[in-house]
Amino acid sequence: MLTNLSNVLRACAQRNGAAVVMSARTYADFTTQATFEVKKCDLFKLEEGPATQVVMTRDEGLQYYRTMQTMRRMELKADQLYKQKIIRGFCHLYDGQEACAVGIEASINLSDHLITAYRAHGYTLTRGGTVKEIMAELTGRRGGIAKGKGGSMHMYCKHFYGGNGIVGAQVPLGAGVALACKYQGNNELCVCLYGDGAANQGQIFETYNMAALWKLPVIFICENNRYGMGTSVERAAASTDYFKRGEFIPGLRVDGMDILCVREATRFAADHCRSGKGPILMELQTYRYHGHSMSDPGVSYRTREEIQEVRSKSDPISLLKDRMLSNNMASVEELKEIDVEVRKEIEDAAQFATTDPEPPLEDLCNHIFSNNPPLDVRGTNPWSKLKSVS
Repeated sequence: MLTNLSNVLRACAQRNGAAVVMSARTYADFTTQATFEVKKCDLFKLEEGPATQVVMTRDEGLQYYRTMQTMRRMELKADQLYKQKIIRGFCHLYDGQEACAVGIEASINLSDHLITAYRAHGYTLTRGGTVKEIMAELTGRRGGIAKGKGGSMHMYCKHFYGGNGIVGAQVPLGAGVALACKYQGNNELCVCLYGDGAANQGQIFETYNMAALWKLPVIFICENNRYGMGTSVERAAASTDYFKRGEFIPGLRVDGMDILCVREATRFAADHCRSGKGPILMELQTYRYHGHSMSDPGVSYRTREEIQEVRSKSDPISLLKDRMLSNNMASVEELKEIDVEVRKEIEDAAQFATTDPEPPLEDLCNHIFSNNPPLDVRGTNPWSKLKSVS
């Protein structure tokens, strides 16, 4: 009888034609949800903050784990392809910061809006892009999410506005998206992300002012990974309390290495915006394992020991994994099977990204406008013409 039950469970666990390897325990043996204590957020101009007792279901935990592992493996593969000179140009990797993107996405809707800077691969994934599309964009192929014409810094999908190369320039654009949300009265909001290196930009403070005046539904999020390029925050900013920079905008400082802490803080911030109270500012204290970009080895301004200490004590994936295992929400075998599936997905995407054709020259000027009739675009001189098709 038990043998038959095991066979039925294995058959039900089929996914994409391959059986998911399970431990000797059945799903009924696992805890379906558990309550966790998370670090209290520092508050600015707020009487109360996000909950510190949070609930996570087993299904949520497995999905968070899969998504963060996919991000991690995708970035490590990008590192490999860059060193092989298959990916060229600017390339800023997100490994170490996965809890930020996945935690934020867990508390907003896909109909909400998000804009970020040039460390954008992770957000492209959470906003709906596929690993195959992202990897093909990195290698400049037709199957890329921007058809091979955007590269690492310029990826887009529905309700995701990039991927922006100019430091801090995405912040006023995000406020403009939030203004559209308010104007249309659709109860949507915009998450507007920037790094600690951009936090001293004047245009950001101008945007704070307008967003507060007009009570725009925007969550400003500073991903503080402790270094703006090769400069530590202590050497770059007179005040490193980035969550207080809004002055007249309430703020939160959040443990950005803990996905549950990020999730609850974002949920709190989203409720604040949707209730008509205007903008809110979040500082996520996080860390990048790679250098600023692939041209930066990342060890001339910080020690290898510092990086290793963060990896061993604060890694967001390890933290989630330990929580799930210690609360009987998953088995080691189950998580290892997810790792195997993720690695295969990454390898398949890398194979596609290195064999898909590059876009032809005649595609160069396409998609300048949306839903416009074809038009001529000047080439490299006044006598050469290229066609643009929407």
